[in-house]
Amino acid sequence: MVVLLASVALLAPGQADARKVYRCVRDGTVSLSTAPEPGSRCRAKEIDDNAARVPNLFGTGEAVSGVLYERVQDGKVVYGTRKLPGSVKVLSFTVPAPPGEPAHAGLGNVGPPRLDAFPKQFRAAAKATGVDEAWLRAIAHAESGFDANAVSPKGAQGVMQLMPQTSREYGVVDPFSDRESIMAGARHLRSLLRRYGNDLTLTAAAYNAGIGAVARYGGVPPYQETQEYVAKVRTLYGRYRDALGMTPLPPVAKTAASP
Repeated sequence: MVVLLASVALLAPGQADARKVYRCVRDGTVSLSTAPEPGSRCRAKEIDDNAARVPNLFGTGEAVSGVLYERVQDGKVVYGTRKLPGSVKVLSFTVPAPPGEPAHAGLGNVGPPRLDAFPKQFRAAAKATGVDEAWLRAIAHAESGFDANAVSPKGAQGVMQLMPQTSREYGVVDPFSDRESIMAGARHLRSLLRRYGNDLTLTAAAYNAGIGAVARYGGVPPYQETQEYVAKVRTLYGRYRDALGMTPLPPVAKTAASP
């Protein structure tokens, strides 16, 4: 098994004991390269040659397989994982999933629905993404208690408590902007709902603990705070559906992660 980041870092010219790898995003997909990719948003990352564990910069929370390509860019040989014009395959790779742990149990407490919090922003996000407004509000309530300035012990930020890396993926400029946070959180939830076939339990678990943890355990991870978080969100979802005049919440079914 080839660990991609080690391969890219060793191929890349760099200073002693450190290598520079660019994490690039285009059209919602992530690639790694030894030089900024044309047409992508790229951020440089320093890789310590002496690190005991090479980090997984893909940020998916799950194993990633792909191809490492070689190309010539500005007269220099460049290596990357996106097939750009003139690229030649060098090798195939698999990056193992990083260890998973829950983000946090949520900063908001279970309580009565709050329809007064950011009504325009939630309606706009629900309309733009197709995600149930009651579900968006339940997540926000559990995550931050609708505090736009909230920061969790793990570094999650804003109304929807997005980690900085997730915020960047969705183009968030100000993580403490209620409008940006709610829209990015809705887009992230839409992606998770699609992945899990609209299974709300798995979606909530992945929002809290990550996709990799859900895949690794074949369902809701056995983390106490994640299990409490899922139960909290389900309770709040029922209350928000009732407050918004929606049909009662269906019974919770036992679920397993998608293959």
